[in-house]
Amino acid sequence: MSETIKLSLTTDEIEMLVDALEADQEGYIEAAKEARGNNRRDDVQTFTEAAERIGALMGKLNQYVE
Repeated sequence: MSETIKLSLTTDEIEMLVDALEADQEGYIEAAKEARGNNRRDDVQTFTEAAERIGALMGKLNQYVE
């Protein structure tokens, strides 16, 4: 299990993280589409899961910047 840490960030820093995560998430979504087109089911599942996990993290962070 992952260790929980406490970290102090400014809202600007959180916004930068969210922006970077959005770009990363888009990459995984595109990779999943490409894998789907190439019938690589294991890769589709892996990339989709990564995009979902990034989305969940962005949801946690967005509450501090909206």
